[in-house]
Amino acid sequence: MTVLEDRTIMAERIEELTLDDMFAWLERSHVPEGIKVEIVRGAVYMSPQRQTHWEIIADIYEQLRARYPRQRTASDVRIDFPGHLNGFASDVAAFKEGARKDAKGRWRYQDVEFVAEVISKDTAANDYGPKLETYAAAGVPVYVIADPYTGECHVHTRPKDGRYRADLTFDFGDEIDLTDTPVGIKLATNEFPREQQGGAADTGTAAGTS
Repeated sequence: MTVLEDRTIMAERIEELTLDDMFAWLERSHVPEGIKVEIVRGAVYMSPQRQTHWEIIADIYEQLRARYPRQRTASDVRIDFPGHLNGFASDVAAFKEGARKDAKGRWRYQDVEFVAEVISKDTAANDYGPKLETYAAAGVPVYVIADPYTGECHVHTRPKDGRYRADLTFDFGDEIDLTDTPVGIKLATNEFPREQQGGAADTGTAAGTS
């Protein structure tokens, strides 16, 4: 079956599609290596990872290792969240002690204790909008947005009734104190690189439907 035939079938069955259907189609579409793929409210987003993006992810991961063993962390790994067709590949995720995978071998959103997203210019609206709302609805205790274009981190905590009740903004270089959250560490940002505003933008694209 060709990709075109797959797309035709997807269009005809769009109302009954599941996340498994959509990810199976993506696997058959041979997405190029190095491209991040996730599904946000039924729309497929693909974006290449920039060096700046990767360096911030690596820095956050290394700091999380002070509290989380490698087996309880993930990056760009599919996690299905509540809401309509939300299959996220969070830049960094950490899971609570005793976390377990479901029958399909995937992490459960109920066990996510920390999430960080590093802004890519063309998919930033997701991180600041639908993902923020979804992580709050899922009860993720800490959600950090690192924005290399503004040089700021936005820290969202205390989820309740579908929204975060506390949010603070830090400049790159500030220390983020998460010791009063389940994460229990202080996150240094002094080595987070910034992206030049005039530099080439990430070419994130969306396809599919919500």
